[in-house]
Amino acid sequence: MNGSLAANEALLRDIAAGLLAQPACAVAVCVPAPYLAQVHALIAATPALSAIDLGAQDVSRQASGAFTGEVSASMLKEFGCRYVIVGHSERRQYHAETDALVADKAKAALAAGITPIVCVGETLAEREAGQTEQVVKRQLAAVIHTNGHCISEIALAYEPVWAIGTGKTATPEEAQAVHAVLRRQLKAASDQAARVKILYGGSMNAANAASLLAQADIDGGLIGGASLKASDFLKIIAAAPV
Repeated sequence: MNGSLAANEALLRDIAAGLLAQPACAVAVCVPAPYLAQVHALIAATPALSAIDLGAQDVSRQASGAFTGEVSASMLKEFGCRYVIVGHSERRQYHAETDALVADKAKAALAAGITPIVCVGETLAEREAGQTEQVVKRQLAAVIHTNGHCISEIALAYEPVWAIGTGKTATPEEAQAVHAVLRRQLKAASDQAARVKILYGGSMNAANAASLLAQADIDGGLIGGASLKASDFLKIIAAAPV
């Protein structure tokens, strides 16, 4: 929940000034719903931003109706959203989102032709109890159960809750170990699972991006605070292997 009309424009202009015409990786910005129209227009009007896709931070499981305050996938689609984050740990923690609800949100996004970025991850207590693998596999299993026929169309993000906004991060080896677990689970569910990009979302920043992205099963990053500073975001983009 960051940004303003002025801050959004400044951030995108600074990104445009430093972004290569053809970056080595796919790049998207997921913005708060009130700013989707502004950012959609800025991207369309700025040739240097043509490589950037638009995403949203949440979506309703409902298609339409008496659900005041909710935003449907079809609404996001009208504003050019290619991605939407579902099941972020903050939504799970502060809004009591269940695994089943997250799975339904992913289904709603897919039905509208939007790629859901499905977040999974364990708390510090769960990690210290040795439950990391159990937790992330349970969270992903719900999404596979609901979307099994098109599970290869999602993106997945591992975000250890203890490493979000804390300055802490999993070591590259720790992150890779969980990504490998998720990769195996996806492969068991679909013969097209290799298409799924698995992102790391635990405080990836300009300093650690290269070492994390060098891991075999870490395909990208779900960037938090570091994305609010253009110079840091650009360094992370530049760290993506060709």
